[in-house]
Amino acid sequence: MFLRVLAYKAESAGRELIAVKPAGASRTCARCGHRAKENRVTQARFQCQACGHTAHADVNAAINILRAGLALRDAAEAA
Repeated sequence: MFLRVLAYKAESAGRELIAVKPAGASRTCARCGHRAKENRVTQARFQCQACGHTAHADVNAAINILRAGLALRDAAEAA
């Protein structure tokens, strides 16, 4: 139900809604792609154990979710 309402609101605003499964987004580095539970230092802090990238955990996850949505959109357009 929530996604239907959100899709309607997005459409009325001239936007596109792409549903993405966010699993692992908060543990995956938006810079290098390294995924580990240790990357999520605190609720608010992300620090990649592989490349050292640091960011607010929500911002890092949002970047990963955006990329996943754009990849889905590109795949749908290519098909």
